[in-house]
Amino acid sequence: MKKGLLAILVSFTAVFAWGQELSWTPDFPQESTTPFTVTLDATKGNQGLMGYTPVTDVYVHIGVITNLSTSSSDWKYSKFTWATTTAAAQCTSLGSNKWSFTITGGLRTFFGISNAGESIQKIAILFRNGAGTKVQRNADGSDMYIPIYTTALGARFSLPYKQPTYIPIPETITASVGNTIPMTGIANAASALKLYFNGATIQTAAGATTISASPTIAAAGNQQLVMEAKLGITTIRDTINFYVPGTVTVQDLPAGVREGINYEAATDAVTLVLYAPGKNRVCLIGDLPGSNWIEQSAYQFKKTTNGNYWWLRITGLTPGTEYSYQYLIDGTLKVGDPYTEKVLDPWNDQYISSTTYPGLKAYPTNLTSGVVSTLQTGQAAYNWQTTNFTRPDKGKLVIYETLMRDFLANHDWKTINDTLNYLRNLGVTAIQLMPINEFEGNLSWGYNPDYYFAPDKYYGPKNDLKQFIDNCHSKGIAVIMDIALNHSFGLSPQVQLYWDAVNNRPAANNPWFNPVAKHAFNVGYDYNHESLATRYFVSRVLEHWLVNYKIDGFRFDLSKGFTQTQTCDGTGNNCDVNGWSAYDASRIAIWKRYYDTLQLKSSGCYAILEHFADNSEEKELSNYGLMLWGNENYHYSQATQGWAPSADFSSSVFNSGIRGWSNPYLVSYMESHDEERLMYLNLNSGNSYNGYNIRSLNTALKRMELAGAFFFTIPGPKMIWEFGELGYDFSINYCQDGTINSNCRLDSKPIRWDYKNVAERNSVYNTWSALAKLRKSPTHSSLFTSSNAGWSFSNYFKWYRCTQGNAQIVVVGNFDVAQQTGSVDFPAIAGGASNWYNYLTQTAVPTSTISTGAHTQSFTLQPGEFFVYTNGFVPIPVTIINFTGRGRGTSNLLTWKVAQEQNMRSYDVERSTDGINFTRIGSVLPTGNSEYSYVDDVSGLHASTYYYRLRSIDLDGDFRFSTIVRIKATINGLYVSATNPFSKKLQVTVDAPSNDRLTIMITDFSGKLLLKKEINVLEGTNAFEIPEAANFANGIYVMKVTGSEQSQTIKLIKGN
Repeated sequence: MKKGLLAILVSFTAVFAWGQELSWTPDFPQESTTPFTVTLDATKGNQGLMGYTPVTDVYVHIGVITNLSTSSSDWKYSKFTWATTTAAAQCTSLGSNKWSFTITGGLRTFFGISNAGESIQKIAILFRNGAGTKVQRNADGSDMYIPIYTTALGARFSLPYKQPTYIPIPETITASVGNTIPMTGIANAASALKLYFNGATIQTAAGATTISASPTIAAAGNQQLVMEAKLGITTIRDTINFYVPGTVTVQDLPAGVREGINYEAATDAVTLVLYAPGKNRVCLIGDLPGSNWIEQSAYQFKKTTNGNYWWLRITGLTPGTEYSYQYLIDGTLKVGDPYTEKVLDPWNDQYISSTTYPGLKAYPTNLTSGVVSTLQTGQAAYNWQTTNFTRPDKGKLVIYETLMRDFLANHDWKTINDTLNYLRNLGVTAIQLMPINEFEGNLSWGYNPDYYFAPDKYYGPKNDLKQFIDNCHSKGIAVIMDIALNHSFGLSPQVQLYWDAVNNRPAANNPWFNPVAKHAFNVGYDYNHESLATRYFVSRVLEHWLVNYKIDGFRFDLSKGFTQTQTCDGTGNNCDVNGWSAYDASRIAIWKRYYDTLQLKSSGCYAILEHFADNSEEKELSNYGLMLWGNENYHYSQATQGWAPSADFSSSVFNSGIRGWSNPYLVSYMESHDEERLMYLNLNSGNSYNGYNIRSLNTALKRMELAGAFFFTIPGPKMIWEFGELGYDFSINYCQDGTINSNCRLDSKPIRWDYKNVAERNSVYNTWSALAKLRKSPTHSSLFTSSNAGWSFSNYFKWYRCTQGNAQIVVVGNFDVAQQTGSVDFPAIAGGASNWYNYLTQTAVPTSTISTGAHTQSFTLQPGEFFVYTNGFVPIPVTIINFTGRGRGTSNLLTWKVAQEQNMRSYDVERSTDGINFTRIGSVLPTGNSEYSYVDDVSGLHASTYYYRLRSIDLDGDFRFSTIVRIKATINGLYVSATNPFSKKLQVTVDAPSNDRLTIMITDFSGKLLLKKEINVLEGTNAFEIPEAANFANGIYVMKVTGSEQSQTIKLIKGN
């Protein structure tokens, strides 16, 4: 009978929560109220304590918002310490997932408020378990609040129920046309009460404290309930708005649209498509025309006939205007668009400076909650300048891994451009950016992603990112994006769309995610890469970055997790790590499929896996074309510390007996973001003997050069972790207070560009640079994908040799702290070379020291001593130290300095007047000197600005560009500018070709002379003020500036 009665009620009455998350007595608490009791229903809100046991282990975290609070998060007088079990904070269990907490003695006394000028506006409260690991909040994750009243008239709805948010909002109301909507209003004093429904009065009561009605919903659309209390001249109103859906329109997707944001040639329209099978309705809310963040009929989505897709074409948009929006699912869930390129974050955007992200759109505070997505029609397209970039050979890559947060104080795309010459001169051919798509927080490593199409705003706007990639390509540097597609985190709209609140995990019907992880070491929520929905989404993510941003490839985090093979129990625990690492044919198939997608979207792009699976699996993947990380941190760290003679580098050789790969696609590294710094270990635990101490800074740095000699010359791609080239020596576990603790592993680390000014550290940079550049040598680059090598890495005395065609290299080094003697089998010298050369000193080795025939050569090396030998002379490529220019009237003077000038054909000078399109205007031949100059005659040109760059061309035709020099043009040798318009102060800037005395005359537009004065200027830029102009009336004026040989006239505008 009860079930039947309930069914009847539901069919005729609007449904809202039967009960509310927080209730309290009395209904209108004041500061003096005692006792005051608040009751929690944990089946509401975020259900953080629903089903929690033991029921005695529930406590409040409580404070107040006063008139002195600055925001909703500015709690005052918090009573209890988090994660403690203070008896005074303990709640009383009422059974059925309900708990209560009572305050006696009055609120001011309870909270200890003695300031008479401070008044309580709200109680701020959370319920938690004793450990603080389970917390009851509002459904949107916010804190809960209880309003505190005064003796003045107060009134509010008690039904429908409201959520205890900072600004209360109603519990979800599910209603249909024909339902009744029960409503009750209450007041704290007998007054004249009224109830309104959609503007019509439906109930009145005189001298009452409560009023009720149950009007019938007549039509679909927006509904409004209003409760009014009037006492004397005081009127109080409380309003509830809700939406009653109509019939969902069923219509298939228009031709040519797909999931996400579909912009059109018509810049006032866009079509949005959301994949959400099984949902009942989808509505767009936001600041789009007429939306106002409220569910509206005009923004209801259509559903496709298969029920999988929801879509809406929106018109009437203003081109270039940025709109913010969310999807409202089934009238309750608000999520951002998984395909948005920009989100607004209520928690973290406030910490992004206007320098990093100018003009960042404000979050719609108090209008919605959670992450908000944006769209913008008629966006100005980025104008790519480098359109002929050829990706470097993946087998020879020198990759530089960087975390923007710890690389640059400004951590933005504009600033990192300043490092490109530094990186190129280091020999870097690819920059690997740790995750840059939107992740949770600002200061993260980025492996906690939520939105995959949006560049994280903490690093700057998207077009700045594109310009950075463009600049990298102009310098021959590829850009690799680190991305975490094994998992996502809780703010992901895909996670939220299908969520199991009872078990606090993705629901079983989530199209993208497993409810629990299938494998060990998972973080966040585990993507199901066998799901067609996931496979489609991943392919779109990859396409987005490859096509729209011209990214050159990806490093895939935790790639071994791309499997549905179950190696954990049903709860995601008790995982078999060895089983997870074993050969997995299904995982191989997943990765081959994704690699095919990558090549389809951008042929030749890189795919680097952080895999660490069984070698048979990695070998098969490398044979297919994928690259894989090779962690050599242990072996190199033991070797540089001088402790382990058996620190064997063999696993970094792709075709060694350990691996047996056919392709040189092993990305080996000595350091990465996951590993301890070699220099930290050298300085804190390095070996010593007989005065040779690795814990000495200079010795420790020399050990880094020794390690680099082997690391860079072994074939295959190499990776440097940022600042390793300068001997960075702060631990991975360094804390901001200077201590070392593993809890600080993810914390920010000191940014040490000052290391570049230390000669011994710069020596590491120069040595690594020379070794990395050998990989681009026209005569010896083939060595770095060669399988024809020999080595001995099992002792302190180590050697390596390789021959490919006519190219040969031999490396020897002593990793001991004592002198060592060893032998190396030298091959007969190839290529017609007459001597072996010491590559790093660029000097020939006498045949009396190392003969040219095949022989066994004995070396006695001092601790840390090493040599790199090549057959014949291999010049270290030229380095442009600086490139500058200045205007000289009718000509521009360009000067540059170079280092290591070898194998050079010419320096071609290129000019542009727009900074985009460059033309060769001349060439300077190398002379062996370090300084060069070029004079460009611009007397016949009429540009306002000139841009120059150098193209340094090697004898083999390889070239690289310098930085771009910008020179502002002068008019007849003299250039004058002024603040225009000006109000009180007229600031004038004069670029003079020489020291001069200038005459300045200002006339009105009729020619009447108002001011004449003389001023001395120096060669170059001069800035000064003309204070007399402050007295001019608003209008148009003419200023003529005359020098000894030139003059210039400009128009001035005086305004308010």
